[in-house]
Amino acid sequence: MSGLSRTLLYLVPAIILLSGSFPLGESAVGVNWGTISFHRLKPSTVVHLLKENKIKKVKLFDADPGALTALMGSGIEVMIGISNDMLAALSSSTDASDLWVRQNVSRYVVKGGADIRYVAVGNEPFLTSYSGQFQSFVVPALLNLQQSLVKANLAGYVKLVVPCNADAYESSLPSQGAFRPELTQIMTQLVSFLNSNGSPFVVNIYPFLSLYGNSDFPQDYAFFEGSTHPVTDGSNVYYNAFDGNFDTLVAALNKLGYGQMPIVIGEVGWPTDGAIGANLTAARVFNQGLINHVLSSKGTPLTPGVPPMDIYLFGLLDEGAKSVLPGNFERHWGIFSFDGQAKYALNLGLGNRLLKNAKNVEYLPSRWCVADPLKDLTNVANHLRIACSAADCTTLNYGGSCNEIGAKGNISYAFNSFYQLHMQNAQSCDFDGLGMVTFLDPSVGDCRFPVGVNDHKSSLAFRSCHRWTTIWISILGGMWFSLML
Repeated sequence: MSGLSRTLLYLVPAIILLSGSFPLGESAVGVNWGTISFHRLKPSTVVHLLKENKIKKVKLFDADPGALTALMGSGIEVMIGISNDMLAALSSSTDASDLWVRQNVSRYVVKGGADIRYVAVGNEPFLTSYSGQFQSFVVPALLNLQQSLVKANLAGYVKLVVPCNADAYESSLPSQGAFRPELTQIMTQLVSFLNSNGSPFVVNIYPFLSLYGNSDFPQDYAFFEGSTHPVTDGSNVYYNAFDGNFDTLVAALNKLGYGQMPIVIGEVGWPTDGAIGANLTAARVFNQGLINHVLSSKGTPLTPGVPPMDIYLFGLLDEGAKSVLPGNFERHWGIFSFDGQAKYALNLGLGNRLLKNAKNVEYLPSRWCVADPLKDLTNVANHLRIACSAADCTTLNYGGSCNEIGAKGNISYAFNSFYQLHMQNAQSCDFDGLGMVTFLDPSVGDCRFPVGVNDHKSSLAFRSCHRWTTIWISILGGMWFSLML
């Protein structure tokens, strides 16, 4: 018997004794609260937004002290996250895991504190594109963190999970689902651990990415309105990609002997901008169809009457500083814009018929930076490169909401994005005299020229976090040029 197996067996009895003390909450629709933004709302404003919309489950991608402090006393159940780059240290040292639990869990799980229910150990650590670099750290990190939770008397209340990407399993038909061959051993260890500790399997499912990445993917199969291209799998017929993907996971778990394991959807959603097919209408239809489908308790062909334990919509807010390496849509997943304003009508099934906007948002003054209509803009390209290398210009790309506002409109949008990023500093609207400040909103149709929010922090702090990637933007008469971000 390996040392890993002995440790698993050692932990199980203590876990079983503790796990019955705290009942699991009811299934619900939660949200992912990401914070990679140039203009961050105050955490207290976001928590108020959650409460106004009766959202009682939230998933964070880290253990941000500001967010957790704001969540204290809110009654909102929280999943906090550990980044993949921390897994190596946590897997090799119980001192490291003890310290992490003390600083990020114990200090908040107190009377009147934050209701932390889950710790997500890594984020999609088995992703194919990572080439296995985090794979060997996951289970050892879980075991060390579990021991640390036991020491802190929290093991029965706070559950460890590992959010997986749907590329961890594969099959041409749902009933034939299996984990990737190189993951079979580690997945067996993982699901055994989860089962022993009363933890669900967490998976991220994105029908949008299937549609975005495959021109032959039937568009109606991505939604919940029925499909003219259903998938027939024996006696089962699948009319949407979500059910097919979910049941592929169910089949994969069943092959390991854990077909009844509860499943939580850690991320699922639809972007509103930045690509063909990413728009307000599609996002509303997908998310409303998803919510109605899950809350109907209809289940799937392989799990009739048993819907996912919980789903966490991705995401709560747009994140304008995210890497666009996967696509420009990455900055536009929110059901709310960066300033907490609802993008479209959505009934979350939580008691409100429509989304409620954030209140008391501290906006910068109502002014914008635009291209001076009296100036010659022939030599504007370098200024655009500078503006869009720092600020978010993804809505100007093909398929974006501001793609058709004309050359001068595109220039103005880029200037304004840079101006708002710099908290409306007068010099940031100069552009060698080509820019001017206006008090008239230059927004056109669905193309919104934003005004920044005062987050009492420097928006520029996020610039150092950007990955280098290349985006292409059409600005002047069909001319394409490369902007290095």
